[in-house]
Amino acid sequence: MELTEQIEAYLRGEMTAEESAAFERMRASDPVLDQRVVAHESFIRQIKTYGERRKLVSEMNAIHEQLDVKALKAEVLPVSTVVRILWNKYRINAAVAASVAILAVFATLFSTGFFAKTSAIASDNIALRREMSREINTKVQRSQNEILKNIKATTKAPVDPAIFGGTGFALTVDGYVVTNYHVVKDADSVYIQNTDGESYKASTIYSYPAYDIAVLKITDPAFKTLKPLPYTFKKSTSDLGEDVFTYGFPKDELVFSKGYLSSRTGHSGDTTEYQVDISVNPGNSGGPLLDGKGNIIGVIKGKSSRTDGASFAIKSGYLLEAIASIPKDSLGEKLVLNKKNTLSNLSRKDQIKKIEDYIYMVKVY
Repeated sequence: MELTEQIEAYLRGEMTAEESAAFERMRASDPVLDQRVVAHESFIRQIKTYGERRKLVSEMNAIHEQLDVKALKAEVLPVSTVVRILWNKYRINAAVAASVAILAVFATLFSTGFFAKTSAIASDNIALRREMSREINTKVQRSQNEILKNIKATTKAPVDPAIFGGTGFALTVDGYVVTNYHVVKDADSVYIQNTDGESYKASTIYSYPAYDIAVLKITDPAFKTLKPLPYTFKKSTSDLGEDVFTYGFPKDELVFSKGYLSSRTGHSGDTTEYQVDISVNPGNSGGPLLDGKGNIIGVIKGKSSRTDGASFAIKSGYLLEAIASIPKDSLGEKLVLNKKNTLSNLSRKDQIKKIEDYIYMVKVY
């Protein structure tokens, strides 16, 4: 059975219980398959809606052809003298009564907080990238939910004060770095800064907006090859309740935050994301999300404006998919990810010490 036929059988409920359970296990372990199922389900819904609309139009046309329009017009148009007299007499009173009723309805909705709730829901669903007030000097605030922050140049940075800032982390030892697409979107230039305050020129070699992923390459000749990465990238889905932590730049020095994985889906049920109960702030965008063994399981993306502590991270499986999609002509040579984890048997504080040289502040100009 072809994959498309399997997906359709699964969505129509035609699989046996064993087949359905096996297929769901495949979805959980294969992010690409899961995304195809979601897309196919949406496609079927659209086809069904289109068919229903066509059927309704056809039925309405058939009814219209059977109607005697002239007879109906003769019945509807004449207005009795009594109705005309009553309308002329009471129309002012009716208008006043209608106005009072409308005001009463709006007053009730306002007093119960209906409009405030509606606005909050819309903001949470749409405003994951919300522009904040612009300041004339060197600060420009971006959306709180995108977890961007305004930063000032350190004395060691060889560039003017940055406009936007975020976090990134090393993909390889030879200068490839990953961050969020929304951090570097529309950037004129990008610099990354390590924990020693050293800044390096970088360029965006690939963007995957659908997953909010951007891959950077350090092009500065002063950059030196790193020691082997201590972490690896997890391919499978992580478990609910799993302890996680992140390390990023919500200010001009690295900040550690810990929490746990609270949902296998992100904002509005997005299957490409995790929901994580963890404290993150403007500047954490693009930072790594690691499990207790030091595996990268996601990339911090944003947080909810309505639910305290609810943050979102792109699953590492979709990060790997984005990396695999990079055109060969964008890379000098094949991008090889680390496969040896040296963090798994360390304490949390030792894990933090080992990864801090691979976490960067991303400065956007």
